Amino acid sequence: MMRLLWFNNDGDGDFSLTEFSESEIPIWGEGEVTFKDLVDGTSKNKAGYSKIQFCGEQAKRNGLQYFWVDTCCIDKSNAVELQEAINSMFRWYRDATKCYVYMPDVSRPHSDSANGVSESWESTFRKSEWFTRGWTLQELLAPASVDFFSKEGEFLGNKTSLERHVCERTGIPVNALRGSPLSEFSITERMSWAASRETYRQEDKAYSLLGIFDVHMPLIYSEGKDKALQRLREEIDKASKGIQREDFSVVFSLSNVSDVEHFVGREAELQEIHKALSGDGSRRTVVLYGLGGIGKTQLSVAYTKRQKDSYSAIFWLNIKDESSLKQSFAIMARQISQEYPLALRLSGRDTNESLDEVVDAVKAWLSRPNNSRWLMIFDNYDNPKLPRNSDPAAVNIRKFFPESYQGSIIITTRSSQVRIGHSIQIRKLGDILMLLYLRKN
Repeated sequence: MMRLLWFNNDGDGDFSLTEFSESEIPIWGEGEVTFKDLVDGTSKNKAGYSKIQFCGEQAKRNGLQYFWVDTCCIDKSNAVELQEAINSMFRWYRDATKCYVYMPDVSRPHSDSANGVSESWESTFRKSEWFTRGWTLQELLAPASVDFFSKEGEFLGNKTSLERHVCERTGIPVNALRGSPLSEFSITERMSWAASRETYRQEDKAYSLLGIFDVHMPLIYSEGKDKALQRLREEIDKASKGIQREDFSVVFSLSNVSDVEHFVGREAELQEIHKALSGDGSRRTVVLYGLGGIGKTQLSVAYTKRQKDSYSAIFWLNIKDESSLKQSFAIMARQISQEYPLALRLSGRDTNESLDEVVDAVKAWLSRPNNSRWLMIFDNYDNPKLPRNSDPAAVNIRKFFPESYQGSIIITTRSSQVRIGHSIQIRKLGDILMLLYLRKN
């Protein structure tokens, strides 16, 4: 059931509530007038009434008789109705003929409109509070037609004509604004669109994203934001079933890796790494070997920064010894679980056996079908298990590789005897410059 406002064309311009079983009616944003205010006949005393009046008049100008405003068309005291409305809201926006965005913090007097003055209001438009609210994300993405209006009721433009401003302000790709299926965008990317948006009730941080991810779940307004977001991620994980490309995206981070502010040179090596790792998704491995402190790690950092958009997930592992490597897998597991809480199903026990369990679970996740766009960097593999290395602490790196032959791997080592994949010797920059000089002369 959906409750709508009916605009009386023949009378005094007043409104009345009408109930429908389904909706193909235009939708508008928030206001201060509540459902109870309309029922009690006290809505005209509220400051937000002017917004509803504007919406009704604009709908009339567009030849539309019914319109919807969330704050007064939903009886929020009725938990069942509220739950149905929130779980249906994205569909209602999607099916709307028009969506009006009234921006009370953007001024464009009629004289500015007539004279073609735009610079001042465009700057204010980009700073509007509307872009900071959690619920307005679906108002922007779901409808095919979104019209923006100033506080004076002047038409500012629509989602198409203001596309550049909206993209730059929100970071949302053009294709998403133009109606491409949201499933074409990774879970991580869609989450990023809402990251800086706020909601009045903390649980709405999750509930406002139900339509963005095409999932449904019960509303529990006492559970808190973290629990609500956890349940949202679980619903996303169940719906996706772990087989789509976006289900393997993990936020890129080098927080555990030392980095230099300005990396210079090594362009030839960067290009060689990229060429060696480029392919059809089958396993590609590059070994960077050279003296300690020569820049192998920083070269790997530079490569990941440059090519991060080519990978769904990038993981950095310290392979100084087997214990360090297992701890790195534990960090990987936490990164994966933050995105997909049900993906690994670990016991969580803090024992050596559980670390082995973590390693196996992460390897299995990396081996799942279609999860082929990840990159693992095994850094500091300086004690490799080789025929002539009798050190019992030497590490057999191969047993930490995922079983399926997919993904990309970079190994940094001092040993020239690590023969896995494509080897690149990393020389001192001075040696490289000297070689170039000799070749030119």
